[in-house]
Amino acid sequence: MACGEHGVLDQTIAHRLQDIKTAILQAELASNRPAGDVQLLAVSKKQPIAAIEQAYSAGQRAFGESYVQEALLKIKSLAALPIHWHFIGPIQSNKTNVIAEHFAWVHSVCRQKIAQQLHDARPNHLPALNICLQVNLDDEPSKSGLAVELIAELARYVLQLPRLHLRGLMIIPKLQDDPQQQYLAFLRLTHLLHALNQQLNINMDTLSMGMSDDMQAAIRAGSTIVRIGTAIFGVRSLP
Repeated sequence: MACGEHGVLDQTIAHRLQDIKTAILQAELASNRPAGDVQLLAVSKKQPIAAIEQAYSAGQRAFGESYVQEALLKIKSLAALPIHWHFIGPIQSNKTNVIAEHFAWVHSVCRQKIAQQLHDARPNHLPALNICLQVNLDDEPSKSGLAVELIAELARYVLQLPRLHLRGLMIIPKLQDDPQQQYLAFLRLTHLLHALNQQLNINMDTLSMGMSDDMQAAIRAGSTIVRIGTAIFGVRSLP
């Protein structure tokens, strides 16, 4: 790619990032929430390293990956940059060591076995690994996540693991076109987090919910992390 083309791409990513940040701010203000209350997680899976570098240059620091081998290449290539790496995909037992060693956050924990393996593999020189429990609100067989009635048990288990820091809940909700239906689905997760905090006498502070098509509804319902990919980077370019 020629230098001029790099410049165009960089400008495009920078503009898209600014547009998303503006939309987040507008949604925060419309929901009577403080500016900066919602973190933008740039979903960089299937995007080239150059695109991540350009987003970083535009001020983005948190990036989300779903495929361990792809992520590891990027993390090693960009080791000089103080990036906050979030793992957001399904977790295989044989990949927990790599995830525990290289990520700051994991959004997709839904089994005790995986939680235990992440804990056991977390290096002692690193802070506790930030954990979100993935909830399958509608028991959709095609999606990962734990049924609502089982979340409290998993939360109790994670709380006993000192190398993990239980931060909150994550969902990938059922597709909805109606913003009000989107909002109501996200609100269920917000209510679940508050109920768990009260039931377990803890203070989870994170709701990882909302993507490009439902970000406003998620923020209105209380999201603290929105996961945005294509709206920042364009169409995924890696196979």
